[in-house]
Amino acid sequence: MTDAVKTLKEWTDAAHKIVFFGGAGVSTESGIPDFRSTGGLYHQEWSYPPETILSHTFYKSNPEEFFRFYRAKMLCPEAKPNAAHKKLAQWEQEGRLLAVVTQNIDGLHQAAGSRNVYELHGSVHRNHCERCGKFYSLDHILHTTGVPRCACGGIIKPDVVLYEEALNEQVMDGAVQAIAAADMLIIGGTSLNVWPAAGLINYFRGEHLVLINKSAVARDLTADLVITDPIGEVLDQL
Repeated sequence: MTDAVKTLKEWTDAAHKIVFFGGAGVSTESGIPDFRSTGGLYHQEWSYPPETILSHTFYKSNPEEFFRFYRAKMLCPEAKPNAAHKKLAQWEQEGRLLAVVTQNIDGLHQAAGSRNVYELHGSVHRNHCERCGKFYSLDHILHTTGVPRCACGGIIKPDVVLYEEALNEQVMDGAVQAIAAADMLIIGGTSLNVWPAAGLINYFRGEHLVLINKSAVARDLTADLVITDPIGEVLDQL
C-alpha cells in the first residue's frame, strides 16, 4: 500500500458522509469500453462519429443505424461489478457513503448493491415506448432486431441521455444535494470532460477532495489527494 493509499484509507475510515463521483474508468475494469481512452469507442471506425450517432437528431432521423450501434457498442450484459463497485456498496451499507453520482449507464453500481445512485446519463436497463410509455427491460432490447417496437407500434427508446438532450432535473438536484452535504468527495475514473456533469463538483464544500484517475483531468482541480492508479485496484486496498 502506497503512502497515498494509506492516507486515503485514513480519510475514508474517518469520514461519515462520503460521496463518489464516477465516470467510464470505473467500468473499464469490468470490461466495458471507455469512450475517449485509447481503444475506446471514439477510436473505432464506424459509418459516422459516435458523437453523431448518439445524438437526438440522429436517433430521430436514422433509428436503424442508431440501434445497430447501440446494441453493438453500448450494451455489455455480461459485465459484472468490480472491486470499486463492491467497495462503494459496502460503504453505503455501513452508513458511511451518502451517494454514488455516476456518468455511467451500465447499472453496475446497483448490481453491486448500491441503492442511492444518481445516474446522470440514464441507464440501459430502463426502456420505454415513446407512444404509450410501456416499460421494457434490457433483456427485451437484447432479444430484438432493428428498431425495437412496442405492441402499440411505438419505438422503444432507451432511458439514456443522448447528445442534444437535457439531463434529468430530479437526478441533477439529488446529485447536487448529496455533493453539497458530503464531508468527503472521491472523484474516480473520469477525466471531467463532460458538462454539465463535471460542474457538479463545484458544489462540494467538505473536508477532503480526492481524485483517482489514470490520466489528467480536463479542468483545473485543487484536490487534496491525487492517485493515478486504476480505481478498482485502489479501492480494493481500503
